Amino acid sequence: MKLFYRHFGEGMPVIILHGLFGQSDNWVTVARRIADQFSVYVPDQRNHGQSPHAAVHTYPALADDLLEFMEQQQIEKTILIGHSMGGKVAMTFALEHPEMVEKLVIIDISPRKYPERNIHTQVITRMLSINLEALPSRTEIENMLELRVADPRIRMFILKNLYYKMPGQLAWRLNLEAINNSLDQLFDGIRNNASYAGPTLFIWGGKSDYVADEDMGFIQRMFPDAVMKTISGASHWVHADAPEELCYLLSIFLGRECVNNPAS
Repeated sequence: MKLFYRHFGEGMPVIILHGLFGQSDNWVTVARRIADQFSVYVPDQRNHGQSPHAAVHTYPALADDLLEFMEQQQIEKTILIGHSMGGKVAMTFALEHPEMVEKLVIIDISPRKYPERNIHTQVITRMLSINLEALPSRTEIENMLELRVADPRIRMFILKNLYYKMPGQLAWRLNLEAINNSLDQLFDGIRNNASYAGPTLFIWGGKSDYVADEDMGFIQRMFPDAVMKTISGASHWVHADAPEELCYLLSIFLGRECVNNPAS
């Protein structure tokens, strides 16, 4: 599968993987801030953004996409950063191909199994129910989403997935059917008895409920060199809530300082 991607800078390769319902565009600011000294790739994962659609949407399949992407870009070893769903992809890949990962950064996700989250089901159900052909404007679609998705920030995050497939006709970039059919697998834990011994940084949002104290032992068994850091004021969307704090932690871990005002 040939993934769409954005690329910034030169140097040691860094790959950033977005989360569920996200796309590469969500991480452009962070990518530019570390691209002064790194070659940063931000792909759209399958069934997201401008990348191809496929019926299968599991962590092994997404990790295989990453392997193929690295081969296409002739990347032998990378620093791997993943948020949420992208974090589980990054963990899966590091456990399967440890020799290809220089360092690992996991943002606000644990390798454990998660209970089904109502917000994901509500979002997908509402998106699938909207007849986009009858709603030619983003405002009308936002009004329809508001009936199920109360948080305006989450609505705006979802609306970024809209695009005009032809004049006056909006469509979702997401492959909603494949994602909906795969939710159980996306909530599942990482089933791998291996470990990744390389330097690993887990960053959590202090206001997020995606990581719990009981995850610590599980994480340290799989990632024995893991360091855990919490950004107290951040929710699950750490990169949106606390970009300066995130950049500071990345700077320390990567050994290179983030650029304060990245070029557009």
